[in-house]
Amino acid sequence: MLLASPFRSLRFARAALVIGVLGACAATTALAADGTIRQWQLVKAAKGYDLALKEVAQPTPARNQVAVRVHAVSLNRRDLLMRAGNYGLGSVQEGGVPISDGAGEVIAVGPGVKRFKVGDRVAGIFFERWIDGARTADALASARGGNASGMLSEVVVGDPEGFVKIPSHLTYEEAATLPCVGVTAWDALFKRGRIEPGQFVLLEGTGGVSVMGLQLAAAAGAKPIITSSSDEKLNRARKLGTFGTVNYKTNPEWQKEVRTLTGGVGVNQVLEVGGQDTLPKALQALAFDGNIAMIGGLSGFASNVPAGQLLGLGAQVTGIYVGSRADFEALNAFIAKHKIKPIVDRVFEFKDAPAAFAAMEEGEFFGKIVIRL
Repeated sequence: MLLASPFRSLRFARAALVIGVLGACAATTALAADGTIRQWQLVKAAKGYDLALKEVAQPTPARNQVAVRVHAVSLNRRDLLMRAGNYGLGSVQEGGVPISDGAGEVIAVGPGVKRFKVGDRVAGIFFERWIDGARTADALASARGGNASGMLSEVVVGDPEGFVKIPSHLTYEEAATLPCVGVTAWDALFKRGRIEPGQFVLLEGTGGVSVMGLQLAAAAGAKPIITSSSDEKLNRARKLGTFGTVNYKTNPEWQKEVRTLTGGVGVNQVLEVGGQDTLPKALQALAFDGNIAMIGGLSGFASNVPAGQLLGLGAQVTGIYVGSRADFEALNAFIAKHKIKPIVDRVFEFKDAPAAFAAMEEGEFFGKIVIRL
């Protein structure tokens, strides 16, 4: 249920903040003077959860905590699955705050905090307690979104260890795209895939992970090949440095065209986001000793992995589920070095969060959908 108050405009001031979106000034809403903030919450519905805009007391940081004024969040497919009640890797709490990915400014620090100071520009890490090293059950249980640490709130409070500084050349909207898809693409290509210059990289579709993977691969000197059902999206991908493009709608046997683009050798890396419909064809496009990063299942998760085919190729298959804070910091260093600007397709205002979810569901976007707070 949306808040509707004829007096709300009297309680909120509009402050101009230069954030550099397309070189322009954007307006950002100041916090209420009465000590309250707005946040979207997930409330149980007949099917899954509804989005409800709530007014709650502004949280203040305790010892060893920071308060962050969130300026932008970005959506992932995971957010749709959680809202529908179909996300198996984590439960949604009644009244939980949606969305894992967000960026903002530190506005207060509690006693004992040395990691950040007021004014620092930060993003929340996907797993609040996965700092470095191998994943643990406790780390995986600390994923943001659908709980108290979700980012679709004007202010969030948490352990400073669960945040990272963002590259100075990025806007808040751009930085908000990184916690999930950025770290996922980084882990798949660099940490697990050990990408090398000149390698062929297959990217399926033009969603967040694939477009970020394209940008990272191109910056690393690799040869990215991307698929889409839209020639317009493929044209946009070419401007980002892609080596080759294939329209899988007009070319159902797209794996053959991918292999042709490699001179018959095959691709060295695959960011496998399609699932059961794309994995068999991705394997046909794979080079000997190639790596397939299993990331998503847009067509349903593949349940039968062809062991014989993998053995014959000498292929490596790795399961990717985002990464640690150390991975995020390594990604940020690479992005800063190469001045990469993540692709934001559409920006919605905070009050229009349900429309952003609807746009994500429709799937007609290139890169990321962002909500500005």
